[in-house]
Amino acid sequence: MNSMEVVNVSKIVDGPLCISAEDGQRLHDAIASKLRENQAVVVSFQGIETLISAFLNAAIGQLYGEFAENSIKELLTVSDMNQEDLVLLKRVVDNAKTYFENRDKVDSAWQDEVGDEE
Repeated sequence: MNSMEVVNVSKIVDGPLCISAEDGQRLHDAIASKLRENQAVVVSFQGIETLISAFLNAAIGQLYGEFAENSIKELLTVSDMNQEDLVLLKRVVDNAKTYFENRDKVDSAWQDEVGDEE
């Protein structure tokens, strides 16, 4: 494993607001490219004032559908996040792990519920 690389979220989203899934996707892409190279990465939330779950779902949650949980734990570190946002991140990660462990069942149940409405 190579040395850790720091990804500054505020530079990726160009400011203090992490409120769009599109910005989350850009962060995801930056993180995923490092994980694919087995590169350790520190995601710094320094300077971030507002953070919502849609952003974290796109940025972090979907990683659990692409990489083994052990790889994520080993290679990904989050820093400079306040306690409230850490709680939100934990909920996003827990939901993502549950979803990806049961993807077919969840998708089937969702389809049964909404049918062709989506």
